[in-house]
Amino acid sequence: MTLIDNLKWRHAAKSMNGAPIAREALDRILEAVRLTATSSGLQPFELRVISTADLKAQIRPIAMNQRQVEECAHLLVFAAWDRFTPERIDYMFDLTNTERGGANAGLEAYRAYLHQRFAEMDEEAHFVQAAKQVYIALGSALIAAAEERIDSTPMEGFDNEALDALLDLRAQGLRSVALLPLGYRDAEHDWNAGLVKVRRPMDELVHFID
Repeated sequence: MTLIDNLKWRHAAKSMNGAPIAREALDRILEAVRLTATSSGLQPFELRVISTADLKAQIRPIAMNQRQVEECAHLLVFAAWDRFTPERIDYMFDLTNTERGGANAGLEAYRAYLHQRFAEMDEEAHFVQAAKQVYIALGSALIAAAEERIDSTPMEGFDNEALDALLDLRAQGLRSVALLPLGYRDAEHDWNAGLVKVRRPMDELVHFID
């Protein structure tokens, strides 16, 4: 199957059957998230992979009682940095220098620029910038899951503060942004599974400027 075939196949699953996902497939989805593009390569987010029935059951009422949260094989929680601290910025630049065999003047100048830029921003602006990067990673996860023929349902409909408290995210310098249940559709109860995928026509969405 081609990428386009798999994207035509995927939909937001409204019910899942609880069947397990092969660990190798899950790992490929997580690797796609790890490799995703982020601004300045800072990867300003973390994932929590929740697989235990008890914790998923606790999250379900926090997430508007959406059944996929409890029925999925794994629930991915995308959590963004609350701040671009000097330590977080330096970690990624130091890692880059180590992996590439040494520093260079251009990269070090850019490090200094980022330190200054984020020092001038307020805390909410830090979080907004990090949360934007989460959505790039979320898109990568959706595409990777489709490639594996694993169903998924991106979610913003949940109580962020309640989930942050449950997972103790704020103490870790994180704030929840999005949820992604992963699993297999329950065809009997997934009312969205058999519907025609509807998207705007290409000539309305895309305009070439020559």
